Amino acid sequence: MPLNQRKIGALLSYVIIVLNTAVGLLYTPYMLHKMGQNEYGLYSLVASVIGYLTILDFGFGNAVIRYTAQFRAEGKHDKQPGLYGLFMLLYSLIGLLAVGVGIALYDNVDVLFGKTMDEWELSKARILMIIMIFNIAFTFPLSVFTGIITAYEKFIFNRMLSILRIVLNTVVMIAILSMGYKAIGMAVVVTVFNLATLLINAIYCLCKLKIKIRFERVEMRFVSEIFVYSFWIFLSAIIDKIYWGSGQFILGAIVGTVAVSIFAVSIQLQSMCVTFSCSITSVFLPKVTQMITAGTNEKELSDLFIRIGRIQNYIVLFVVVGFLIFGKSFIYFWAGSGYGDAYLITLMFFIALYVPLVQNLGIVILQAKNEMKFRSILYIIIAVVCLAAQIPLAKIWGGIGCAVSISVALLLGQGLVMNIYYHKVQKLNIAEFWRQIFQSSFPLLLLSALFWFLFSNLDMPRNFMELALFMCLFAAVYWVVALFLCMNGYEKGLFVTPFSKLLHRKNKV
Repeated sequence: MPLNQRKIGALLSYVIIVLNTAVGLLYTPYMLHKMGQNEYGLYSLVASVIGYLTILDFGFGNAVIRYTAQFRAEGKHDKQPGLYGLFMLLYSLIGLLAVGVGIALYDNVDVLFGKTMDEWELSKARILMIIMIFNIAFTFPLSVFTGIITAYEKFIFNRMLSILRIVLNTVVMIAILSMGYKAIGMAVVVTVFNLATLLINAIYCLCKLKIKIRFERVEMRFVSEIFVYSFWIFLSAIIDKIYWGSGQFILGAIVGTVAVSIFAVSIQLQSMCVTFSCSITSVFLPKVTQMITAGTNEKELSDLFIRIGRIQNYIVLFVVVGFLIFGKSFIYFWAGSGYGDAYLITLMFFIALYVPLVQNLGIVILQAKNEMKFRSILYIIIAVVCLAAQIPLAKIWGGIGCAVSISVALLLGQGLVMNIYYHKVQKLNIAEFWRQIFQSSFPLLLLSALFWFLFSNLDMPRNFMELALFMCLFAAVYWVVALFLCMNGYEKGLFVTPFSKLLHRKNKV
């Protein structure tokens, strides 16, 4: 059953990606048109500021998954209710802390953004903050149930709920915007759907999984272990916020809301790229935890690392080279002529993200082994340097300056240094990993170079439909070349088997 849950869960993850991509392509231009650059920039700026409060999770979300998976692997089911009671208490306290910090931000909106916003924008920013603070305050205690569902590997339920949420959220958002509501209306809709999802997760855990929650005394040694494990993940979360949230904050304080809106479009595209890669590895933390608890050896982990990395590479490389070829035209038709800088910003993000996205399973392995310390310390150092560099670069080049700082930090930290660490300390076979990645990528790189040459020497497409035809042609040729010239037997099976089964069922009918 768990194996089917992982496979179907991964498949449904890509259904979610397709839906999110379709929503991004069709809904986002409509949203940008209805809201305008200033309103969208304001919404994105406040969301990024409040987004910093999510780091108050302190890494406990991963701890819920890891220790639930560990207890289940060890047969210690009697300890689970006390574990969930502990996390429920911690998250409730964190929710109260988030409200306190949020109120402090609310009281200092003038100090933060008074130089770049007029009184109307400041007033709307305060309302947005109140709504988002309310959202995050209830998100923390209820998020325990989301972690439990993942730990129990109930990926089908989780993904189906996500699909339903995407569809309904998009429909309601379009209706809200068509009625003239803008940033505040969007914030209310996001809050309602988020809380509804969390409550459904809670009902599923309590009624379907029969989860029990007990508030009882827990051994301090175990509590200390949880805090140590969560602390390093917490530091990683801070880094992610500095990487992807500080740019909008700095631009909002130094340049203005128009620059924020352009940067926010790039962040949205970056988020889509990350989602493409993380959809596979997101289902593996319980499995890897169980492998390590059972005493698996380094070769088995290396083999899994390489096997998943090869699959991720086909997807991430497709996104990166596809955007390199068609990205400038895509942004012109998708977002508008006022978002030209978003192409270069997004391209820098995609190139810098290539290595960490292909190696996402490495983070899962570190979390399962409770060895996040080195990665977190390394990223804290690099993130501080990155943040310091963004401020002067933003004054000179605006959003592009912020992107340069973020991209260089990613290349050095997640690219170079972490590969050395994986090889020297974690004993993962990095040399074999990159040998196989390059070998399987070479035909695809040649194909991409050919398409780039041809497309760059053609006249720009006259409309989005012409661009879409070029993109579909590239996608079709890319995946045919990948299937016949790059993939091994295991990988071909993953791509071909679902279609073969579907055809077989149709023939039976």
